[in-house]
Amino acid sequence: MRDGEHVAMLPKAPSCTWKAEVNGLVTENLIESNAILLDVLRDQVGTLGVKRGCDMGTCGCCAVLVDGEPRLSCLTLAEEARGCSITTVEGLADGHHLHPIQTCFAEAGGSQCGFCTPGFLVVCSALLEENPKPDEQEIKNAIEGNLCRCTGYQQIVDAVKMAANMKREGVSSPDPTAPSSDPHPIGPDEPTLPPGDAR
Repeated sequence: MRDGEHVAMLPKAPSCTWKAEVNGLVTENLIESNAILLDVLRDQVGTLGVKRGCDMGTCGCCAVLVDGEPRLSCLTLAEEARGCSITTVEGLADGHHLHPIQTCFAEAGGSQCGFCTPGFLVVCSALLEENPKPDEQEIKNAIEGNLCRCTGYQQIVDAVKMAANMKREGVSSPDPTAPSSDPHPIGPDEPTLPPGDAR
């Protein structure tokens, strides 16, 4: 404080225009020159699938692909990714069709609380692009920078193996918006509702 006025210890970083391709769309934002990629992606681009975890590069929740390579966005200056192609978890799906790793995470129980899942999905998708037939040790090596406090990791490894098989066999994820019958019909043949059901 000086004469009742707050004086910053460090001068504010100058602003600059930042442009990159995020999930296939070119985006241009006014950012501080020392902004980290995580903050720009979440607060300005709006890709909230990128999670803030440790802010120290130890948990992997904030992983994104920068020109196809996994990077920790909490340790990457936005300026380092200027003009690059950035893929977040939101960019893995092809329209309504999930990426095989997304489908297999759901089927194998690869996510429980789900907070770490976006980082795992991004890193695993990069592994499958580079190595279509990873063995168990290669999968473990690829995800060693990602922490999960729920699953015990085996379901994640199983999900990657399943996704690798899907990709090799050319099987695509079903379109979740396709018409289908109601799995829980309401009518005279409806099974007994569980205790506490509102109806």
